[in-house]
Amino acid sequence: MIASGCPSNQLLQMLDAADLDLLRPHLTTVEMVRKSVLGEAGAALRHVYFPHGGSVSITVGLSEGQMIEVAMLGRDSVVGGGAALADGIAPTDAVVLFPGAASALEIAAFRTVAAASPPFRELMVRHEQALLAHAQQSLLCNTLHPVEARLARWLLRARDLSDSEILPLTQEALAQMLGVRRNAVSLVAHALQRAGIIHYSRGQIEIVDLRALETTSCGCYSAVKAHHLRLVGAVP
Repeated sequence: MIASGCPSNQLLQMLDAADLDLLRPHLTTVEMVRKSVLGEAGAALRHVYFPHGGSVSITVGLSEGQMIEVAMLGRDSVVGGGAALADGIAPTDAVVLFPGAASALEIAAFRTVAAASPPFRELMVRHEQALLAHAQQSLLCNTLHPVEARLARWLLRARDLSDSEILPLTQEALAQMLGVRRNAVSLVAHALQRAGIIHYSRGQIEIVDLRALETTSCGCYSAVKAHHLRLVGAVP
Protein backbone atom coordinates (compact mmCIF):
# COMPACT_ATOMS: atom_id res chain seq x y z
CA MET A 1 0.00 0.00 0.00
CA ILE A 2 0.99 3.63 -0.37
CA ALA A 3 1.58 4.09 3.35
CA SER A 4 4.50 1.65 3.26
CA GLY A 5 6.20 3.60 0.48
CA CYS A 6 5.56 0.83 -2.08
CA PRO A 7 2.17 1.34 -3.77
CA SER A 8 0.43 -1.67 -5.26
CA ASN A 9 -1.17 0.39 -8.01
CA GLN A 10 1.01 0.17 -11.11
CA LEU A 11 0.46 3.79 -12.17
CA LEU A 12 1.64 5.01 -8.77
CA GLN A 13 4.63 2.69 -9.07
CA MET A 14 5.63 4.45 -12.28
CA LEU A 15 5.94 7.86 -10.58
CA ASP A 16 9.31 9.06 -9.40
CA ALA A 17 9.87 9.85 -5.73
CA ALA A 18 9.22 13.58 -6.13
CA ASP A 19 5.83 13.11 -7.81
CA LEU A 20 4.82 10.41 -5.34
CA ASP A 21 5.69 12.80 -2.52
CA LEU A 22 3.37 15.39 -4.08
CA LEU A 23 0.52 12.88 -4.01
CA ARG A 24 1.20 11.19 -0.71
CA PRO A 25 -0.29 13.83 1.65
CA HIS A 26 -3.59 13.73 -0.26
CA LEU A 27 -4.04 9.96 -0.53
CA THR A 28 -6.40 8.00 1.69
CA THR A 29 -6.66 4.23 1.66
CA VAL A 30 -10.26 3.06 1.22
CA GLU A 31 -11.96 -0.28 0.78
CA MET A 32 -13.92 -0.65 -2.43
CA VAL A 33 -17.04 -2.60 -1.48
CA ARG A 34 -18.68 -4.83 -4.07
CA LYS A 35 -21.44 -3.02 -6.02
CA SER A 36 -20.51 0.37 -4.57
CA VAL A 37 -20.70 3.21 -7.10
CA LEU A 38 -17.47 5.19 -7.61
CA GLY A 39 -18.89 7.34 -10.38
CA GLU A 40 -22.28 7.87 -12.00
CA ALA A 41 -22.69 9.04 -15.59
CA GLY A 42 -23.57 12.74 -15.70
CA ALA A 43 -22.81 13.33 -12.03
CA ALA A 44 -19.93 15.32 -10.54
CA LEU A 45 -17.05 13.22 -9.24
CA ARG A 46 -15.68 13.84 -5.76
CA HIS A 47 -12.70 11.50 -5.79
CA VAL A 48 -10.21 9.79 -8.08
CA TYR A 49 -9.28 6.18 -7.22
CA PHE A 50 -6.07 4.23 -7.75
CA PRO A 51 -7.05 0.58 -7.09
CA HIS A 52 -4.55 -1.69 -5.35
CA GLY A 53 -6.70 -4.78 -5.84
CA GLY A 54 -10.16 -5.81 -6.95
CA SER A 55 -11.72 -4.42 -10.11
CA VAL A 56 -14.10 -1.70 -11.22
CA SER A 57 -16.54 -2.13 -14.09
CA ILE A 58 -16.92 0.86 -16.42
CA THR A 59 -20.36 0.64 -18.02
CA VAL A 60 -22.67 2.59 -20.27
CA GLY A 61 -26.43 2.31 -20.09
CA LEU A 62 -29.45 2.90 -22.29
CA SER A 63 -32.66 4.67 -21.34
CA GLU A 64 -34.42 1.29 -21.47
CA GLY A 65 -32.32 0.14 -18.53
CA GLN A 66 -29.89 -2.03 -20.44
CA MET A 67 -26.17 -1.69 -19.78
CA ILE A 68 -22.91 -3.09 -21.05
CA GLU A 69 -19.35 -3.00 -19.81
CA VAL A 70 -16.83 -1.10 -21.94
CA ALA A 71 -13.77 -1.59 -19.71
CA MET A 72 -12.62 -3.27 -16.50
CA LEU A 73 -10.14 -1.34 -14.38
CA GLY A 74 -7.92 -2.48 -11.54
CA ARG A 75 -4.43 -2.05 -10.18
CA ASP A 76 -3.10 -1.05 -13.61
CA SER A 77 -5.48 1.90 -13.82
CA VAL A 78 -7.02 5.01 -12.31
CA VAL A 79 -10.77 5.54 -11.96
CA GLY A 80 -11.99 9.05 -12.75
CA GLY A 81 -8.67 10.53 -13.83
CA GLY A 82 -9.80 11.70 -17.25
CA ALA A 83 -12.95 13.35 -15.92
CA ALA A 84 -10.93 15.04 -13.17
CA LEU A 85 -8.63 16.60 -15.76
CA ALA A 86 -11.65 17.79 -17.77
CA ASP A 87 -14.90 19.08 -16.25
CA GLY A 88 -15.18 16.70 -13.31
CA ILE A 89 -18.33 15.05 -14.68
CA ALA A 90 -18.31 11.26 -14.97
CA PRO A 91 -18.95 10.17 -18.59
CA THR A 92 -19.83 6.59 -17.57
CA ASP A 93 -20.82 4.56 -14.54
CA ALA A 94 -18.03 3.03 -12.42
CA VAL A 95 -19.15 0.20 -10.14
CA VAL A 96 -16.99 -2.07 -7.98
CA LEU A 97 -17.14 -5.60 -9.38
CA PHE A 98 -14.61 -7.35 -7.13
CA PRO A 99 -13.76 -5.75 -3.76
CA GLY A 100 -10.30 -4.46 -2.91
CA ALA A 101 -8.36 -1.53 -1.48
CA ALA A 102 -7.63 1.71 -3.32
CA SER A 103 -5.88 5.02 -2.80
CA ALA A 104 -8.38 7.85 -3.12
CA LEU A 105 -7.85 11.59 -3.40
CA GLU A 106 -10.20 14.49 -3.89
CA ILE A 107 -10.64 16.02 -7.34
CA ALA A 108 -9.14 19.36 -6.27
CA ALA A 109 -5.98 17.69 -4.96
CA PHE A 110 -5.68 15.60 -8.11
CA ARG A 111 -5.85 18.72 -10.26
CA THR A 112 -3.30 20.52 -8.08
CA VAL A 113 -0.79 17.69 -8.46
CA ALA A 114 -1.47 17.41 -12.20
CA ALA A 115 -0.82 21.13 -12.61
CA ALA A 116 2.41 20.93 -10.59
CA SER A 117 3.79 17.79 -12.26
CA PRO A 118 3.90 17.50 -16.09
CA PRO A 119 5.07 13.83 -15.88
CA PHE A 120 2.07 12.93 -13.67
CA ARG A 121 -0.32 14.76 -15.98
CA GLU A 122 1.18 13.06 -19.04
CA LEU A 123 0.81 9.63 -17.41
CA MET A 124 -2.86 10.34 -16.70
CA VAL A 125 -3.43 11.42 -20.31
CA ARG A 126 -1.71 8.31 -21.66
CA HIS A 127 -3.86 6.19 -19.36
CA GLU A 128 -6.99 7.81 -20.77
CA GLN A 129 -5.76 7.00 -24.28
CA ALA A 130 -5.31 3.37 -23.20
CA LEU A 131 -8.79 3.39 -21.67
CA LEU A 132 -10.27 4.74 -24.90
CA ALA A 133 -8.48 2.00 -26.86
CA HIS A 134 -9.85 -0.55 -24.36
CA ALA A 135 -13.41 0.74 -24.82
CA GLN A 136 -13.09 0.77 -28.62
CA GLN A 137 -11.77 -2.80 -28.62
CA SER A 138 -14.65 -3.88 -26.38
CA LEU A 139 -17.14 -2.31 -28.79
CA LEU A 140 -15.53 -4.14 -31.70
CA CYS A 141 -15.49 -7.41 -29.77
CA ASN A 142 -19.12 -7.14 -28.65
CA THR A 143 -20.20 -6.38 -32.21
CA LEU A 144 -18.25 -9.00 -34.16
CA HIS A 145 -17.25 -11.90 -31.95
CA PRO A 146 -19.25 -14.84 -30.60
CA VAL A 147 -20.27 -15.02 -26.95
CA GLU A 148 -17.79 -17.84 -26.27
CA ALA A 149 -14.79 -15.72 -27.31
CA ARG A 150 -16.13 -12.65 -25.48
CA LEU A 151 -16.69 -14.63 -22.30
CA ALA A 152 -13.17 -16.06 -22.46
CA ARG A 153 -11.70 -12.56 -23.02
CA TRP A 154 -13.62 -11.18 -20.05
CA LEU A 155 -12.55 -14.01 -17.71
CA LEU A 156 -8.90 -13.56 -18.70
CA ARG A 157 -9.02 -9.85 -17.91
CA ALA A 158 -10.73 -10.52 -14.58
CA ARG A 159 -8.09 -13.10 -13.70
CA ASP A 160 -5.28 -10.67 -14.53
CA LEU A 161 -6.65 -8.14 -12.08
CA SER A 162 -7.59 -10.55 -9.30
CA ASP A 163 -4.53 -12.85 -9.44
CA SER A 164 -6.90 -15.73 -8.78
CA GLU A 165 -8.32 -18.60 -10.79
CA ILE A 166 -11.55 -18.36 -8.77
CA LEU A 167 -13.87 -15.45 -9.50
CA PRO A 168 -16.90 -14.71 -7.29
CA LEU A 169 -19.37 -14.04 -10.07
CA THR A 170 -22.85 -15.10 -11.06
CA GLN A 171 -23.81 -15.90 -14.63
CA GLU A 172 -26.46 -13.18 -14.43
CA ALA A 173 -23.85 -10.54 -13.58
CA LEU A 174 -21.58 -11.81 -16.33
CA ALA A 175 -24.43 -11.63 -18.84
CA GLN A 176 -24.97 -7.98 -17.87
CA MET A 177 -21.29 -7.20 -18.37
CA LEU A 178 -21.31 -8.78 -21.83
CA GLY A 179 -24.67 -7.31 -22.82
CA VAL A 180 -26.22 -10.70 -23.64
CA ARG A 181 -29.05 -12.81 -22.28
CA ARG A 182 -28.34 -15.01 -19.29
CA ASN A 183 -29.21 -18.20 -21.19
CA ALA A 184 -26.50 -17.37 -23.76
CA VAL A 185 -23.89 -17.21 -20.98
CA SER A 186 -25.30 -20.37 -19.41
CA LEU A 187 -24.96 -22.32 -22.67
CA VAL A 188 -21.40 -21.14 -23.29
CA ALA A 189 -20.33 -21.69 -19.68
CA HIS A 190 -21.76 -25.21 -19.80
CA ALA A 191 -19.79 -25.95 -22.99
CA LEU A 192 -16.57 -24.59 -21.46
CA GLN A 193 -17.14 -26.69 -18.36
CA ARG A 194 -17.70 -29.83 -20.43
CA ALA A 195 -14.41 -29.09 -22.20
CA GLY A 196 -12.64 -28.86 -18.83
CA ILE A 197 -11.74 -25.18 -19.30
CA ILE A 198 -13.77 -23.74 -16.43
CA HIS A 199 -15.82 -25.00 -13.53
CA TYR A 200 -18.79 -23.03 -12.35
CA SER A 201 -21.10 -23.30 -9.40
CA ARG A 202 -23.61 -20.89 -7.95
CA GLY A 203 -21.92 -17.51 -7.58
CA GLN A 204 -18.45 -18.70 -8.57
CA ILE A 205 -16.45 -19.43 -11.72
CA GLU A 206 -13.10 -21.21 -11.57
CA ILE A 207 -10.60 -21.18 -14.43
CA VAL A 208 -9.32 -24.75 -14.75
CA ASP A 209 -7.31 -24.65 -18.00
CA LEU A 210 -5.79 -21.20 -18.56
CA ARG A 211 -4.11 -22.08 -21.87
CA ALA A 212 -7.32 -23.43 -23.34
CA LEU A 213 -9.18 -20.32 -22.19
CA GLU A 214 -6.58 -18.14 -23.95
CA THR A 215 -7.06 -20.20 -27.11
CA THR A 216 -10.84 -19.79 -26.85
CA SER A 217 -10.57 -16.01 -26.47
CA CYS A 218 -10.46 -13.71 -29.46
CA GLY A 219 -7.50 -11.48 -30.28
CA CYS A 220 -9.11 -8.56 -28.43
CA TYR A 221 -7.62 -9.73 -25.13
CA SER A 222 -4.03 -9.45 -26.36
CA ALA A 223 -4.83 -6.28 -28.33
CA VAL A 224 -6.00 -4.46 -25.19
CA LYS A 225 -2.86 -5.54 -23.32
CA ALA A 226 -0.68 -4.35 -26.20
CA HIS A 227 -2.39 -0.94 -26.26
CA HIS A 228 -1.89 -0.57 -22.51
CA LEU A 229 1.74 -1.60 -22.68
CA ARG A 230 2.46 0.82 -25.52
CA LEU A 231 0.70 3.80 -23.94
CA VAL A 232 1.25 3.27 -20.23
CA GLY A 233 4.08 0.74 -20.04
CA ALA A 234 2.69 -1.62 -17.40
CA VAL A 235 0.29 -4.55 -17.51
CA PRO A 236 -0.88 -6.90 -14.72
